[in-house]
Amino acid sequence: MSAEGGTKAIVAALAANLGIAASKFVAYLFTHSSSMLAESIHSLADSGNQALLLVGRKRSERQRTPQHPFGYGRERYFYAFVVAVVLFTVGAVFSLYEGIHKITDPHEVKSPAWAFGVLIAAIIMETFSFRTAIVESNRVRGSKSWVQFIRRSKSPELPVVLLEDLGALVGLILALLGVTMAVVTGNGVWDGVGTVAIGVLLAVIAIVLALETKSLLIGEGADPEVEREIQRALESVDEVDRVIHMRTQYVGPEEMLIAAKIAVNHDDTAADVARGIDAAEAKVREQFPVARLIYLEPAIDEARQGGVSAEGSTTETAEATETDAAEKSSSS
Repeated sequence: MSAEGGTKAIVAALAANLGIAASKFVAYLFTHSSSMLAESIHSLADSGNQALLLVGRKRSERQRTPQHPFGYGRERYFYAFVVAVVLFTVGAVFSLYEGIHKITDPHEVKSPAWAFGVLIAAIIMETFSFRTAIVESNRVRGSKSWVQFIRRSKSPELPVVLLEDLGALVGLILALLGVTMAVVTGNGVWDGVGTVAIGVLLAVIAIVLALETKSLLIGEGADPEVEREIQRALESVDEVDRVIHMRTQYVGPEEMLIAAKIAVNHDDTAADVARGIDAAEAKVREQFPVARLIYLEPAIDEARQGGVSAEGSTTETAEATETDAAEKSSSS
């Protein structure tokens, strides 16, 4: 994800939510609708969340230090996780509390025209914000489905904004339905039902965000197909016989660490091996600019070298050992 694209989506969402939060709160003062109050708190929480994402992006740009040798890229994951916690505690819990209170002690919705006008205007503004997030996401989503994009994206901002905007749109529709039913039936319980529905929606979104960002915080590796392409890039260098094993991990949304043990020819000199490692690193970085940290450990491929020199005797011994192990396993 480009930094410019992610920032554009965040700023668009922040501007929309600030305007929506103010208008919803004014409508609540006139209507005393719990759905309007819940939506006001929801938009205010979303505004704070976008501010947190901007703070996380800014702090992640700090230079690495001896105490943090891999930099501060994961600050963006941390602040995205905080966003999920804020969305749950402030948005979901408050909405559920307010909705249950309104159901147990219903009140008539006053001045419903204010509620309808503000909700319709909010839906228009939120649609603009959601459209911006979709356009920016489509630039990096590729052939992935939306579910795959949210689950597999290593940059947290766009998935967070997408889910927040989607939740906001659905929440506005739920609020509109709740207020409409309360006005049509004259029963304020419907207003509380709409508020509870908003709370449940926010809780589900917050849990999804928390699970995805927690996985990024712990440390995610490259996708399997990307790892296979990295292995092919390493093995395309003449000095590298094969990749013995490899580990990858994102230390930030735009910085990946690759550690691999590579087999080299036992006849190669140290200079040959060094040139091969340099060439392999350059090849990987050419295909994957995000691979900024690459550590390659050369090793002699004893099995392959032994097999060649002894006309396959080493290979045959290995096969016999595997057969014996299989027989022992089946007998036990």
